Amino acid sequence: TVMGEPVQTAFKSTGALWLLPLSEYLGFPVDQVNFMTSQLFALIAAFWFRLYLSPTHTNPLVRHAVAALFGIAILFFCFGWYASHMLTVVLGSYLIIIKRDINNVHSYTMIWAIGYLTVCQVIRVYIFNYGILSTDFSGPLMMVIQKLTSLAFQLHDGKYMVFFSLLYFLIFILFSLHSQIPSLFEYLSYNLNFLSVLVGPCSDYKDYIDFIEGRHIISRLHSGACNGQNGYKKQVEPSPVRAVSEKLLICAGCMLFFLIVTRSLPITYNVDPHFLANASFMTRLIYAFFSIQASRPKFYFAWTLADAVNNAAGYGFAGMDENGRPSWDLLCNVNILGIETATSFKTFIDNWNIRTGIWLKILLVSVVHIFCICLCNK
Repeated sequence: TVMGEPVQTAFKSTGALWLLPLSEYLGFPVDQVNFMTSQLFALIAAFWFRLYLSPTHTNPLVRHAVAALFGIAILFFCFGWYASHMLTVVLGSYLIIIKRDINNVHSYTMIWAIGYLTVCQVIRVYIFNYGILSTDFSGPLMMVIQKLTSLAFQLHDGKYMVFFSLLYFLIFILFSLHSQIPSLFEYLSYNLNFLSVLVGPCSDYKDYIDFIEGRHIISRLHSGACNGQNGYKKQVEPSPVRAVSEKLLICAGCMLFFLIVTRSLPITYNVDPHFLANASFMTRLIYAFFSIQASRPKFYFAWTLADAVNNAAGYGFAGMDENGRPSWDLLCNVNILGIETATSFKTFIDNWNIRTGIWLKILLVSVVHIFCICLCNK
């Protein structure tokens, strides 16, 4: 369903119906009310996770368990029995990792994950015709698949590269070696943690483990991102409160725009039979343009809120910026200013769903690298 448009029948949601009275009062579909409730819970839980389950006095196993259990609970609250799809693909991928040879683990994981996603989508389209639920579990499923496949390729390659083309130059960024197979708790926590289980973004496995074990901020304070300065270990770690507050203000602005503008320009009106039959081509074209533009803020809202949730837990620290201030944009998934001022399609896609774009580039480089090795060996 499109955010903000009234749902026809409450039973279409496979998630919990506890908030159905609130949904009817507000005029939002219950699945969207469940989503908002889950993200607000995740935000509060993230602050609690950082303050009361700090890695300085909490065993990493406990942090892994809490993150995974909260994430699984959110999935079942939002999607009901459809949450079993995420659990199935994750557990299936873990069996591949521990049972198959490391030389083939990336191929089997890719086939299993993408194949499972394809089957789910085909069933939804051709068997159920999108008619059995209003919540879309394929979003979290695709997010989980990004994590599964990226980790599988890391385990196979030992390292991977992300490249960006700038004229005729290639910039290679080397990531850390991942030769050790994660435990089941680590695997579940990485893929299903409550910080990113609904919206993402997809993050690097080593960064996540560093976050759980308390090395995430310290390692970046001592990295080149801090201009080589030393002595940070004795200082108090930067607080994410300011970054979270700024991102929540952006979310509030996006929500206000949505309530005032987006709801007055429903995107589904583009396929309304009466509108198509009576409006001129130019009218339809103009309405399509403005309704599509007006639909962006709901994505800005979701991705910025997800970024704030991760930051509230102490995850997403990118180091110190050029002004010596803490930067919490490591997991940033959207650059709103970059999108709205984009002068080319490439600029637009470089600032839209950023982490998925990085994942695709990682995957492409890994596949091309493996293909070249196979050709050289023949």
